[in-house]
Amino acid sequence: MRTVELLLDEAAEAAVREAWRRLADAGLPSQARHRSPTNSPHLTLAACPELTAPIRWELAEVAAALPLPVRFTGLVRFERPTSVLAWALDLDSALADLHRRVWEAVASDSPSEALNPFHQPGRWSPHVTLGRTRRAGAFTDRRVPELLPAPPLSVRLTTLRSYDTLTGHLEVLGPRP
Repeated sequence: MRTVELLLDEAAEAAVREAWRRLADAGLPSQARHRSPTNSPHLTLAACPELTAPIRWELAEVAAALPLPVRFTGLVRFERPTSVLAWALDLDSALADLHRRVWEAVASDSPSEALNPFHQPGRWSPHVTLGRTRRAGAFTDRRVPELLPAPPLSVRLTTLRSYDTLTGHLEVLGPRP
């Protein structure tokens, strides 16, 4: 499976990494414990089995719109089938349009059953993961909001990339960092 993700500007990445560190220091699930060299704060837009030539063509056009300014809106939790703690992003018209274009690109040349329905426009909740675990209710600890720094108000989404879940290979799709 190939993900399509957006990376954050340096200041926002540093803020997310600080939140990761604080969760880990408190003994809570944290992306800081994910030791892969490819692990970095990101916003997942979609995933597909393969980045075909038609998909790549469309993604190159999407990447030309970067950087894209966005805002964090606060802390959010998901329970589906894993517990996820994240900072949510405001789904303004620019981010919604960029996401829709990515979804249409991957959907245009992928079997529909291979696409994650949570990434579909109208269902997608833009967020940057701070911690995740298979343990249900892991982030119900009342200390969680007090542990974390406030998310930065303004963020720029700077780079479109893809991660190959089978090989572990990362590919920058544009613009180059």
